[in-house]
Amino acid sequence: MDEPGTPRDPAATDSVLDEPGGGDLRPHPVPLRLLAATFGALIALTVATVAVTYVDLGRLNLILALSIATVKGVMVAEIFMHLRWDRPFHRFLLLSALSFVALFIGILLLDSTSYQADLIQGFAPGVSQ
Repeated sequence: MDEPGTPRDPAATDSVLDEPGGGDLRPHPVPLRLLAATFGALIALTVATVAVTYVDLGRLNLILALSIATVKGVMVAEIFMHLRWDRPFHRFLLLSALSFVALFIGILLLDSTSYQADLIQGFAPGVSQ
């Protein structure tokens, strides 16, 4: 067992979870300044998201709001979920899962226009049959 304050030999491994290259279960301190800066940026981006709703940019409003939300999500994942200091494989897993969710939602939206007019007869006056 290592004594407190002594540097650890990176070649020594205690278990599969404690491999060289990071990802071990030991806590790593995050500077308070970084946490406060991240919190401030999240608040500023939230204000920016609300401000975007007051400006009429047409379809760009939705794209801009989703872009801001994506940046906020990445900040939360990187800093508060500690992916910045974790193994790159964990970041890959998160991005893969989010990509598949986006793919499935995209496929769902592509299919939704083919049956929408048939849901309630005569209720979709803007859709020609």
